[in-house]
Amino acid sequence: MGVQVAVITTQEEYNLIDRIIGGEEALYATLVDKYKSFAFTIALKVVENRGEAEEIAQDGFIKAFHYLKKFNREAKFSTWLYRIVFNTAISYKRKSKQQFQSIENSIVEYAERADSEMEREDKKVFVEQAMKKLSEADRIAVQLYYIKEYSLEETAEMLNQNINTLKVRVHRARQRLADELRRILKEEALTL
Repeated sequence: MGVQVAVITTQEEYNLIDRIIGGEEALYATLVDKYKSFAFTIALKVVENRGEAEEIAQDGFIKAFHYLKKFNREAKFSTWLYRIVFNTAISYKRKSKQQFQSIENSIVEYAERADSEMEREDKKVFVEQAMKKLSEADRIAVQLYYIKEYSLEETAEMLNQNINTLKVRVHRARQRLADELRRILKEEALTL
């Protein structure tokens, strides 16, 4: 009846997709079975909540099924699905008004322990202020690369950007962040 899930070539996957588009919709379960843990893992890395990640993965599969006729085979199905699930997770985060784990938590976590709770809170506030000055695209790129510790290749693929473009984006965002922190700290020093 169904296609074997274990080992399936790209061409066999394309044939399966053609059959699904041709009306054998029940075969879509084969793709879901093959990629469900993959989709869940992507969603979990973005939202950091198992229940929400399951919901997002499910929504991603529904969207992928809905747009399956538009799948153009320029990328592998897994790459195409990856983008759908990732974008679904990002949209979910925006709608629920949650933010990615902010960079200030990571900086404070890995920096030397502050002398007091107040100093630590100040550092978090300053970094948060600096992050707000970055564009959303720059902020997401910095968070994925530095906080989530995705490779440049993975980050470029998730954001659907050329790797060289991403390298420049991350480098410039890091410089803007440093400049903004220097400006904020200078202003703070003047008010003391």
